[in-house]
Amino acid sequence: MADPQDRASPDGAAPEAGGPDRASLTYADAGVSIEAGARLVDQIGPAAARTRRPGVVGALGGFGALFDLQAAGYASPLLVAATDGVGTKLKAGIESGMLSGLGVDLVAMCVNDLICQGAEPLFFLDYFATGTLDPDHAAAVVSGVADGCAAAGCALIGGETAEMPGLYRPGEFDLAGFAVGAVERDRVLPQPCDPGDVILGLASSGAHSNGYSLIRKIVERSGLGWDAAAPFETNRSLGEALLEPTRLYVRSVLSALGAFAPDAASGRGPIRGIAHITGGGLTENLPRIFGEALKAEVALSSWERPALFRWLAEESAAGDREMLKTFNCGVGLCIVVEREAAGPIAAALRQAGETVYEIGGLAAREAEEDRIVYEGRL
Repeated sequence: MADPQDRASPDGAAPEAGGPDRASLTYADAGVSIEAGARLVDQIGPAAARTRRPGVVGALGGFGALFDLQAAGYASPLLVAATDGVGTKLKAGIESGMLSGLGVDLVAMCVNDLICQGAEPLFFLDYFATGTLDPDHAAAVVSGVADGCAAAGCALIGGETAEMPGLYRPGEFDLAGFAVGAVERDRVLPQPCDPGDVILGLASSGAHSNGYSLIRKIVERSGLGWDAAAPFETNRSLGEALLEPTRLYVRSVLSALGAFAPDAASGRGPIRGIAHITGGGLTENLPRIFGEALKAEVALSSWERPALFRWLAEESAAGDREMLKTFNCGVGLCIVVEREAAGPIAAALRQAGETVYEIGGLAAREAEEDRIVYEGRL
């Protein structure tokens, strides 16, 4: 959101002047409204302002955004960057008209990745692209981005709104997010893991932002509208239940990382690694934080599968393996910890507001074994 030129940029140069008998064409005639872009900047300025944090330099309006790592309190940091979108959950939001939560999803998908490296999210930039700009719709989305940034403690310091007639159908738009964080170089995660380390699972707030291509097919086959009563819970519509924003784990996890810091002598800490359970579910994401010599043994009975996922499984007739590689199934973040510290770390996370399950542990792996072994049934 640097300025009207950045926040609502043209998709090409102005048309050349025509001959004396040719009618004049304006950019508005081509479907691009500079005025709408300027109105959007005015609408979202206050939303961006409430995300300001130490390290932000200057205000919106430049061609680039500045950030001062020293002012943010870092001595010898590494920068960590992440980019993501919200997948086809975006289509569900557009179809249902429930837009504001999509901005929170966009932030969460990026900043939850940053904390897996041990990094504190510092600032965020968003990209909003559409055919014909509706300032109110765009403002609702970006206001949600600001909500997510404020909750994660990172500043919304820039962005881009691209109005591109002919590229998107009426009412459609696309989103992308970009987050940058920092971590002191002696606290980068993951660390080496050991057999016997414990896996803590933090509860999700729903499907987060993954598996929505299947979810949309399930909804279509069910014959239910987005405004119909959710068949798996009371007092909410199907759209409200399915579009619940992705949980932000940033503040609780950063608090735990600060409280359970690495030992100065060994450089190792009791928190070994963190996995954000996104596309690919537990099956694909958990093994990313430990070596080939280890396997994760996960007890599927160690947490209760939320009613949403029971409904999705029933409607799709998907078995446990398909569910576990498509959805988070109720566990949105996993933290591998030293066994002796598992209890205190879990207690600290619960104190910070998380629902925490001990879902399994790490063990030595034979060459032919799977990287993750499930015990029991969902």
